Amino acid sequence: MAFGRRSEKDERREPRFDGRGDGGAFDLRLTPDDRPTGDGRGDPFKEPRLDGARSDGRREPRFDTGAAGPEPLEREKLSYWAWVMGRRTPKRRRESGGGRGGRPRRSWLGRLLSLVVVLGLFGAVGAGGVIAYYASGLPSIDKLEIPKRPPNVVIASADGKPLANRGETGGAQVPLSEIPPFVPQAFIAIEDRRFYDHWGVDFIGLARAMKTNLEHGTMVQGGSTLTQQLAKNLFLTPERSLERKVQEAVLAFWLERKFGKKKILEMYLNRVYFGAGAYGVEAAAQRYFGKSIRAVNISEAAILAGLVKAPSRLAPTRDPEGARARADLVLASMADEGYISRDLADRAFRVSPPSPAPKPEGAIGYVADWVMDQLDGLVGVYDEDLTVQTTIDPKLESEAERDLADAIAKKGAALKVSQGALVALAPDGAVKALVGGKSYADSQFNRAVAAKRQPGSSFKPFVYLTGLELGLTPDAVRVDEPIRLKGWNPENYSRRYNGPMTLTTALSHSINTVAVRLGVEVGPENVVLTAQRLGISSELAANPSVALGTSEVTPLELAGAYAPFANGGMLAKPYVVTRVTTSDGEVLYNRRAEPPKEVVDIDRVGMMNAMLTETIRSGTARGASFRAWPAAGKTGTSQDFRDAWFVGYTSHLVTAVWLGNDDNSVTKKASGGGLPVEIWSRFMARAHDGVAVAALPGEWSAHVAGYQEPGDVYQTGPGGGDGGDMPDGQWVDETPRQRPRGGGGDGGPLREPLGFLKRLFGGG
Repeated sequence: MAFGRRSEKDERREPRFDGRGDGGAFDLRLTPDDRPTGDGRGDPFKEPRLDGARSDGRREPRFDTGAAGPEPLEREKLSYWAWVMGRRTPKRRRESGGGRGGRPRRSWLGRLLSLVVVLGLFGAVGAGGVIAYYASGLPSIDKLEIPKRPPNVVIASADGKPLANRGETGGAQVPLSEIPPFVPQAFIAIEDRRFYDHWGVDFIGLARAMKTNLEHGTMVQGGSTLTQQLAKNLFLTPERSLERKVQEAVLAFWLERKFGKKKILEMYLNRVYFGAGAYGVEAAAQRYFGKSIRAVNISEAAILAGLVKAPSRLAPTRDPEGARARADLVLASMADEGYISRDLADRAFRVSPPSPAPKPEGAIGYVADWVMDQLDGLVGVYDEDLTVQTTIDPKLESEAERDLADAIAKKGAALKVSQGALVALAPDGAVKALVGGKSYADSQFNRAVAAKRQPGSSFKPFVYLTGLELGLTPDAVRVDEPIRLKGWNPENYSRRYNGPMTLTTALSHSINTVAVRLGVEVGPENVVLTAQRLGISSELAANPSVALGTSEVTPLELAGAYAPFANGGMLAKPYVVTRVTTSDGEVLYNRRAEPPKEVVDIDRVGMMNAMLTETIRSGTARGASFRAWPAAGKTGTSQDFRDAWFVGYTSHLVTAVWLGNDDNSVTKKASGGGLPVEIWSRFMARAHDGVAVAALPGEWSAHVAGYQEPGDVYQTGPGGGDGGDMPDGQWVDETPRQRPRGGGGDGGPLREPLGFLKRLFGGG
């Protein structure tokens, strides 16, 4: 093909395709001579042969297998892997050597690199498929929400100091801004050094961990970041599987994009598990050091950061040496990262040693459990941290716990007493101390609130109060003599009888026959009404035996029923919660003082106090060593010495003590006038330290001549001596036929006394 040159006049000359310059025409049409010859199955790679010249002067190539021309070359088939290894075209086979014709073959390094690239591509595709498959099991990212942290409830004392925590976490949530900076630094140094450099998954850290684990031949380091750990805690189960790890990584990327580093760190510190039921740094600091995370030092922070690896094994309460060794490693890591100096890391435990582990929760656990039982009824459903302020005095609570435990430890075995309870109330019903058992760690059953036991003679004040309200006085005389009621023969423990005596003497010395006789006289139904009016809520059987305390009650309600004697006759319902607030300060509950409700008039209060004071001065509780204050009370011992009680009070405090066994087995003659009075005396002496002495409410003075009415005198019976506060006589639970009463009618809840002798002698 020839192209013409331009002329000097830049005239354009067209190309010529005929190879001639004469301008003859060139025919581009195919002729029969242009058709291929042969069967068409020739080898396309064979060299064509030039045949003879055509009529137009061209020579056509030939593709037949004629003998003319050189020997054709055979081409090797090309496999896929040969192509991968760098041979893009088949290799020609030659019979004899020759020069290096064509492109040179690749080196082994190039082939290896190509293989790695291909395998990497296949691996990436496979990994992407696995990730997509497992990620499909997660909820939609658009709908994904951080689950709310289970609410924590702080049980606080009357002065606002924390006493206990309740809830799944064991501690309140604390903002990152209120946590000392070295606390998060300790966690970052030991758990995730590149926390601020990755986006949820640290591939460099993961590779480093794999290398370390391979060198040691075991699992030494983990590759999870703090974000991955948080993702696991928030959304996933703790199982070890490929699916969980893939989902963990996906969620970690989402958390980083959604919240940022500070929020992630705050959520992590408030949710990570530290063992012993403590979730979050606040719960852990309270559990192991007895203080808030806001007050921990650098050594304590290092111990907490070291706990995350193995909370149960490295707990300072279980393995102090192991916890210290792990904390040293944390401090060294902090120094490596520049958070603290190397010198401070070496001296941390000497400069700021950890606080000693706090004592177990103790008796305050009974209070906390009781508060939680009431919380739903006070505030309804809640989903945020709460603070519950109570009426509890921490000093009195500790004193009550110690006095009860020490007494049982020293004398319980000899008396075959294994359990006890103590309740102390202010005269208005505010619970100042409550101990539900010898040891909360051994048994969480709250005997002060939930255990119903026979009160024995400690129930008798309600019988005598009923008599006073029906016109009797403490100087009224009744006879201590045998009594028989339809097959039931109640007796004094000594089986001796003292004849005529005043009601004051009969109550203070716990004479059973007089109490039963008086109960029948005033009517068992009236006795039940009196007890319920003062605060007894348990079901009471209205039969003659109720006078001896055969119906079961709890220590809490019995103490509350004695409170009107201490406060001047007003109803005093026991309560422990005064205020409930959220972590933001919102008030959900605030106790309102109830209007005073008189349940006993002040004259009868004075009479009862005069009678019950004699119990401590000369009666069954004369062993009480608490003499500094005007005090009163009543002992009680149930049948066969199964229960021993003392309920005593001043104008400052009402305290009930119960001793016995959970299986209701008999004790070795443990009576209310013995160990219960001893515990009460020790506790009340400490509880009144520094409190100004005050008299009991109400006044009453005995008439000099006493009562001479015939109806107040019974025939003297046999026997003598002091019946004492001993187990009540045998009884049958049957209600005798009621004898007629006079003047009762429908005039009120109580009926006139029986007046048996008055009618006998014709007085009405």
